[in-house]
Amino acid sequence: MAGIRVPRRGLGRPRTRPAVVLADRAYSSRAIRGHLRRRGVRAVIPQPADQIGHRLRRGRAGGRPPGFDAETYKERNAVERCISRLKQWRGLAMRTDKLAVAYQAALHLAAILIWSRR
Repeated sequence: MAGIRVPRRGLGRPRTRPAVVLADRAYSSRAIRGHLRRRGVRAVIPQPADQIGHRLRRGRAGGRPPGFDAETYKERNAVERCISRLKQWRGLAMRTDKLAVAYQAALHLAAILIWSRR
């Protein structure tokens, strides 16, 4: 989260706090949700079945379930498809580059090639 930079339209420094975080069930822990809540970021993360069961077993002490917007979560599909297309490039999938600069350059090159083919 510390490395996030969302560029603004026009002038101004980039935002460091996104409006919404879309994540899968693996990131549904209390610590992650608490961190996002403290920073004022809306979390769209589905709850795993075991967490739902634990909360329901506690009864009223389990609290209410966290909010979940299914329509916003569907936008995550586009990001997942883009990542899978990028991973078709062998150098990105295997992380053979030792330097972060070289890996980022390969990422940019792959993105340009994907964009130019469309």
